[in-house]
Amino acid sequence: MALTPSTMLPLGEALPDFKLPVVSGSLRDAAAAATLSKSELPRQPLLVMLICAHCPFVKHVEPELSRLAEHYGPAVTLLAVSSNSLTTHPQDGPEGLRHQAKRRQWSFPYLLDEQQNLAKALKGACTPEFYLFSPDDAGLQTLRYRGQLDGSRPGNDVPADGRDLRRALDAVLNGQPVNGEQHPSVGCNIKWHPGQEPPWFRAPA
Repeated sequence: MALTPSTMLPLGEALPDFKLPVVSGSLRDAAAAATLSKSELPRQPLLVMLICAHCPFVKHVEPELSRLAEHYGPAVTLLAVSSNSLTTHPQDGPEGLRHQAKRRQWSFPYLLDEQQNLAKALKGACTPEFYLFSPDDAGLQTLRYRGQLDGSRPGNDVPADGRDLRRALDAVLNGQPVNGEQHPSVGCNIKWHPGQEPPWFRAPA
């Protein structure tokens, strides 16, 4: 396990294009669609969560992710995305993600970024990592917050209450600017496909 911080994608960046398989959950009441693309998202705030099934930092915040979904849905669209290499970490494949979602009773879509294109477009570095977008005046989803859920980490005794992300969500929903003082998330490094690591990746010492 390599302790890795967020790269902190610049605020104001547009949501990248994507079309990814949905392995669990759906934006619809019917059965989950085979894929979900950017163009299918509702015009409302969007929380993209880079997570996975095996990471201890993700497991630490799973209960708070459930509370966030209950508190902010349906006013905010939540998307979970797993981008870990299935070559090196098959436990983060569809079966593992579905088991995780079922165990936590998550109904939000869980997407599999098997080619790692979305994670690279977001300059993702770790799990968990959070990106809050909301529509600008032209209707384009732009980045308002990125970084940590809160200051809690496994073993540091800080409550996992989502305070940093919740403040950002509340500001966006109330039409207020989000505080620009934002802190990186810290967790396990994204497991990139061997030989396809992005420029910002630093191999564990």
